[in-house]
Amino acid sequence: MKIVIFGTGLIGSQVASKLRESGHDVAALGRGDGIDTTTGKGVAEAVEGADVVVDLTNSPSWEDHDVMAFFRESTNHMLVAEEAAGVGHHVILSIVGADRLPDSGYMRAKVAQEDLVKSGPVPYSIVRSTQFFEFIAGIADAGAVGDTVHATPAQLQPIASHDVVTRVAEVAVGAPLGGTVEIAGPEPLGIDELVRRLFASTGDQRTVTTDPDAGYFGAKLDDAAITPTPGANAWIAPTTLDEWLREHLKR
Repeated sequence: MKIVIFGTGLIGSQVASKLRESGHDVAALGRGDGIDTTTGKGVAEAVEGADVVVDLTNSPSWEDHDVMAFFRESTNHMLVAEEAAGVGHHVILSIVGADRLPDSGYMRAKVAQEDLVKSGPVPYSIVRSTQFFEFIAGIADAGAVGDTVHATPAQLQPIASHDVVTRVAEVAVGAPLGGTVEIAGPEPLGIDELVRRLFASTGDQRTVTTDPDAGYFGAKLDDAAITPTPGANAWIAPTTLDEWLREHLKR
């Protein structure tokens, strides 16, 4: 297959490598390649002759207006170009529970992206993932006040990025789902516990305070907010936090 990936970050670069190893013709493209999905620059040329497009872009700004504009404009430009080029499968990576956190501007923008894909002209698959292990440090920093990190005990079911890559690659080369699949790590864990275990492994000396009001990027969580949806038959990845931490510390 000829597969075009928009986005060359943590997930995009790994998905590109995995698909190339499987023998596919893959182009992973970003701004450095002259692509601007928000204006449509280079998009039509990039998708010409493609069988599959995988959208792994992300907004450079998380301000509510900016992130909404990014996902709406980028998605519209991609879908228009893909329809014209006869692309048969559009894949996006979204977030488990995005529709359950309307207080978060980022989550509202991801839901808007999903809705555009669902109503668009190109057969599609939506992969909704829980948070990545790689982003626990960022979650901790978002709750930091001096040398103290405020973290909610509400649960995530975090996942290793390489497990996300495995499932996204599988979906990309399969038939369009015309729907959504959820993926998650094997363990539901409170965010406070996640941060404490990360700090214990890395030697971070900051104090972690359990704070139910700490929230999560502008939204207050409960245990069901961003864990797999009951009855959704989520794909459960194999890598545990302890396994990931051991591998992380080797690098």
